[in-house]
Amino acid sequence: MPELLAPAGDLEKLKIAFLYGADAVYIGGEKFSLRANAKNFSSPEMQDAVAYAHNLGKKVYVSLNIVFHNQDFVGVDEYLHFLSDIKIDGIIASDIAVIKRISELNLPINICLSTQASLLNTKALQFYRNLGVSRVVLAREADRETVKKIKDTGIEVELFIHGAMCTSFSGKCVLSNYMTNRDANRGGCAQVCRWNFTVSDQPDLTITPKDLNMIPFIQEYINLGIDSFKIEGRMRSIYYVATVILCYRRLIDAALNNMLTPGLEQYYLNILNRCANRESTPQFFDKLPGVEEQYFQGREEISNQDFLGLVVDYDPIKKIATIESRNYFKVGDDVQFFGPNMETFNYHINTIYNESGEEIDVSRNPKTLVKLPVEQFLEKNAMMRLKVLLNIS
Repeated sequence: MPELLAPAGDLEKLKIAFLYGADAVYIGGEKFSLRANAKNFSSPEMQDAVAYAHNLGKKVYVSLNIVFHNQDFVGVDEYLHFLSDIKIDGIIASDIAVIKRISELNLPINICLSTQASLLNTKALQFYRNLGVSRVVLAREADRETVKKIKDTGIEVELFIHGAMCTSFSGKCVLSNYMTNRDANRGGCAQVCRWNFTVSDQPDLTITPKDLNMIPFIQEYINLGIDSFKIEGRMRSIYYVATVILCYRRLIDAALNNMLTPGLEQYYLNILNRCANRESTPQFFDKLPGVEEQYFQGREEISNQDFLGLVVDYDPIKKIATIESRNYFKVGDDVQFFGPNMETFNYHINTIYNESGEEIDVSRNPKTLVKLPVEQFLEKNAMMRLKVLLNIS
């Protein structure tokens, strides 16, 4: 059965990812990780995260995937020893010197080759295997034949199935360095590819690729024996992590049980396209991307407002849900509740109570607690979102 691998930018997201169906997470420490702007994990937090995951029978991988400069090696040996001591399930690295250092220190750490290495051929694969690599994350530019040939070598293969794409080749962009003096390959990417550019008197131009989603090829990935299905997004919200993980968890389970249908794929694709602020497409797997896989003009990435609230408590006697609000909602709105151990259901808001039990018409302020009368049982950490019109056929 393939591993569903989730991003976790902090401990809260790690717990949400596991609750909503992830088999494993990948995280970053305070150094050596390509998501320097994420909250990331201190050493004590990382130790707690590994213990928490292992208690659930799940796994934690740690990213050490920056492009190392000489000064970046300060503290690497100590960090690798620490990761070995807390029994992480593997590291994700791209720099040859770091990979080689693990064997030189004789540490029992599984090594996964990062997508930053842009692996697309079996000769390079053999080189990395000789260094001790046991799993590879192929470049996002890998097509079907490349994936097959790499998998046929017998190595574990991890593939991105959902998330942001880089304008450059698997994250090797230097636009951020030139335009903001932030090093994209050491965790400081300013995402210049998302900017609008004005050329003479023409409409603003963009070089933004649409996001990746591999929903149409989930069954094929399973048939190919892909070992790990990876979701991008350590800087995304808990709502994004929960939504994406739950969708792919249910798609994978349906495929494994011969219950995956085009209608089900479309159902979850509609949900996924609502929780992000860019459209998504399979990108390179079945063909070279063309005009439909990228934005050229008029693209604005508006912050998603679908996430309305997090269920923090439910009284089954009074049938009252306590909601930590995240975005504006009001009496008269049609919403949906979803969670990992329940069927998604629609709900019309007739009444809202504040913490004092007084009726209010609107919940305006994020992180305030309100109460809703809800007949159906809600588990803690279920979520409330705007209603999505969906039909499964």
